[in-house]
Amino acid sequence: MEIQTVQHEGQTIEPIEPAPLVTNRFLFVDIAALRAKQLRRGARPRIDQVSEHHPALHKAERVAMEEVRRQKVQYDLPPAKPLVPSEPAA
Repeated sequence: MEIQTVQHEGQTIEPIEPAPLVTNRFLFVDIAALRAKQLRRGARPRIDQVSEHHPALHKAERVAMEEVRRQKVQYDLPPAKPLVPSEPAA
């Protein structure tokens, strides 16, 4: 899984379409963790740091979770692995 960001002349450009809604909590955590890593390494946040629901979003993890919740983080999933039938018990 890789988070897609668009860079143009040193500026991050937000994607045109919102990201797909994340309904799986484990996928949500993975995407937010990767985005938090990007934020800690200097990526610019895609949301305002202050909102009426969350007065102070300071930590990269909180900002990343809010970005994923608002569908601001693009992601792609690897193709599903084919199921291998199990051998019958002898």
